[in-house]
Amino acid sequence: MAVRVLPDFLINQIAAGEVVERPASVVKELVENALDAGADQIMIDVTDGGRTLISVIDNGCGMGREDLSRAITRHATSKLPDDDLLNINFMGFRGEALPSIASVSDMTIDTCNGMDENGWQIDATTGEIRPSDWESGTRIRVQNLFAKTPARLKFLRGDRAEMMSVLDVVKRLAMARSDVGFTLNNKWRFPKDEDLLSRIESVMGDDVVGRMLEIDATSKTNSGMKLTGYISAPTLRRASSVDQFLFVNGRPVKDKVLVGALRAAYMDVMHAREFPLCALYLTVPTNAVDVNVSPAKTEVHFLEPTHVRSFIIKTLRDRLAQTMVVPCAPARPMAMQAPVSAPRFDFGIRRDAFRVCDNIAQVSTPIFENAGPDVRACEDLPIVDECAPVVESAPDMPLGRVVGQVGNKYIIAQNGDDMIIVDQHAAHERITYEKLRNNKIKTQPLLTPIVVNMRAEDVMAVMSIADEMKKSGLHIGEFGEDAIAIFEKPADWDMDWGAVLRTIADEVRANGHSSGLGEKLHLKLANYACHHSVRAGQKLDLVQMDALLRDIERTQRAGQCNHGRPVYKIIPITEIDTWFERL
Repeated sequence: MAVRVLPDFLINQIAAGEVVERPASVVKELVENALDAGADQIMIDVTDGGRTLISVIDNGCGMGREDLSRAITRHATSKLPDDDLLNINFMGFRGEALPSIASVSDMTIDTCNGMDENGWQIDATTGEIRPSDWESGTRIRVQNLFAKTPARLKFLRGDRAEMMSVLDVVKRLAMARSDVGFTLNNKWRFPKDEDLLSRIESVMGDDVVGRMLEIDATSKTNSGMKLTGYISAPTLRRASSVDQFLFVNGRPVKDKVLVGALRAAYMDVMHAREFPLCALYLTVPTNAVDVNVSPAKTEVHFLEPTHVRSFIIKTLRDRLAQTMVVPCAPARPMAMQAPVSAPRFDFGIRRDAFRVCDNIAQVSTPIFENAGPDVRACEDLPIVDECAPVVESAPDMPLGRVVGQVGNKYIIAQNGDDMIIVDQHAAHERITYEKLRNNKIKTQPLLTPIVVNMRAEDVMAVMSIADEMKKSGLHIGEFGEDAIAIFEKPADWDMDWGAVLRTIADEVRANGHSSGLGEKLHLKLANYACHHSVRAGQKLDLVQMDALLRDIERTQRAGQCNHGRPVYKIIPITEIDTWFERL
């Protein structure tokens, strides 16, 4: 079969298959071009989910006649002035969008650069350019999308589904540029120069108000790497990742490194089947990230992905650790209670028991070092039936003074005029979990190494994160080209190590990292903490309750247990007044 050069129209249609997947892809490319043109007001109109019409109007710099004629030519762009693909500072840069869209639709462009005596209009199908009365900026109209490629048209979803995809694209671009005003179908409006927190509330919904945590951190090892934005408190979550907005150098991305880091940061404060909300902006030097990975430009490659991941995880975990910030109102002393020095309620690990749930290996001895003989499990604590005096509230006691216990489940406390309800099991569970997590993992050297046969590519994948796995107590090394030897493992932690390592290899090859071993360790600690904490239904005396509150005040990430349930609830007196119609 003879080799021939394909005609231009077919080349463009093939390229369009990579760039223009659906109407949302068209909107993304056109709006990105508008942003590159310096627009600060962008109007988008979509009819029939984008099949009939997509119109994008901007107030950017516009184009002259010559630029307009070149704009619909493949691989023609103004966004690579130095021809350097490692130093890209624009949203669109490939020079593929407009000719690809034109090859599968009827497209017209009206534009004016403010310097010519009139505007210009081009019919992308014929290439004809004629004067236009357009006065400033650019308007692009895309009609009859995929009419020239019926096979692609029949794969489009319903109008509502396509419209939802368009809205998602607009939201992500609006989150990327809160200084720009966006309007979609005159229905969804995002005002110009909106502060970021207000833009987040506009995009994500009113339930985020007052429940987002600000992030602002700079890498100590790489001064050019910075992370800013907001993440949700652990008690605010979604059933999907729809409200996770991630950006690299201002570009919306769906990157596996960033998604994995976000998941790892929330691992022990949120259930695995729930998703936090976020708007995170990662800034890295342009030569440290490659955005020229896919035509959709939603994937990036980092020069140092491990460093990026660890930086994000540490930053988010440090911020989540500050969630135990309770406004401390002035407390009024109780006249009938004399202050006493309450003994500290020392929750911890027993040396003679370490049992977890059935789906995890049963352990007979602790896998943690530094668990001294003075540490006691909750079931060893005495229960005192009679009332004991309690410590009065103080400025360093944000959870206030204990009032009593309800249903042998909840501790009622008072701080000023605020009533505080504490879930005793959730509170003790968090305390126990943090004690376990902060103990060094005890490892068990093996007289005979466990050898796991694997494919050569899997061996390379696992060994690439060997240092990370050592932190979880698993010491490994290469055993030839197609096997891995386990020399040390967490004490009394028995499982199918072959299956574990193969799963880790699959995750590393797919995502560049693996959290599998860390998640198994977290599950083990979480179950132990749950099973060895104060139970719901267990009666506590006032001294024990006060000590529990003081311990949770000193504990990191104390706002929720390791399953994501809230530990305490603050009810202001004003809210109580509304219950009794006193306002």
